[in-house]
Amino acid sequence: MFDMFQLPFMVQALAAAIITGVLLSYLGVHVVGRGIVFVDLALGQISSLGVAFAAFIGFGLTTIPLVFTLTGALLMSFLNIRDKRLKQEAIIGIFYAFASALTVLLISKTPHGDSDIQEVLFGNILSVSWGQITTIGIVFGIIALVHLVFFRKFFTLTESFENGENHQVGFFNFWNFLFYISIGLVIVFAVKVNGVIPVFSFLIIPAVSAIMIAKNKVSVIIIAVIISILASFFGLNFSFHYDFPAGSSIVAVLGGIFILAALYKIIKDLIFRKV
Repeated sequence: MFDMFQLPFMVQALAAAIITGVLLSYLGVHVVGRGIVFVDLALGQISSLGVAFAAFIGFGLTTIPLVFTLTGALLMSFLNIRDKRLKQEAIIGIFYAFASALTVLLISKTPHGDSDIQEVLFGNILSVSWGQITTIGIVFGIIALVHLVFFRKFFTLTESFENGENHQVGFFNFWNFLFYISIGLVIVFAVKVNGVIPVFSFLIIPAVSAIMIAKNKVSVIIIAVIISILASFFGLNFSFHYDFPAGSSIVAVLGGIFILAALYKIIKDLIFRKV
């Protein structure tokens, strides 16, 4: 099980997966609580659109995706739907669909269109370098510190969304803005390594699975983080031993954990009903 650690690139892949997975799973608790699960897919796709656009024009492979993603995060932070017939998720979904279409259009004009689309969706975590891991570690560490220091502020806002009081947020709320900027920064760096689908899976599946297992907010965060670490290890292990793509393997393991959590909740509910 541990023989994959004999290969340096597997160690680097695991380090990258754990660093990105841990922070994404924490942010996922907020995302699921707010009912904006499409936000990750939308921002991830906007980041990919930035990559495709930079490749199309021939420069800015680092700066353009960052600008695109932060602009998208800024726009989403101002979303405050008052019409009860509309949901914020629907608007975010439009962002995702539009960005996806533009990304495919741009990538179709590159010499390796099909392989580029595959890399955008699932990344290439096995090729990550220690330099990239260091950069991600510093950026993610700063964002994690901000969320730790202002833990109560972020969760008070998320709870207002959970209770249907998001209309009280107003047109501009600094903490809402900071949340979207932080998630935008996390996604732009995570997508570059993991791809859109694994990033979405890290953001949503651990949080949803943890909510099925526990009720206390701190317990949910701890369980979500543990799930992301386990999925990173066993996903890469599965990829290494059976020669499957790394990103898809991690997502498959996350899906398996979700099924186990769902079964646990079903059995637990049945037992309590009988009692």
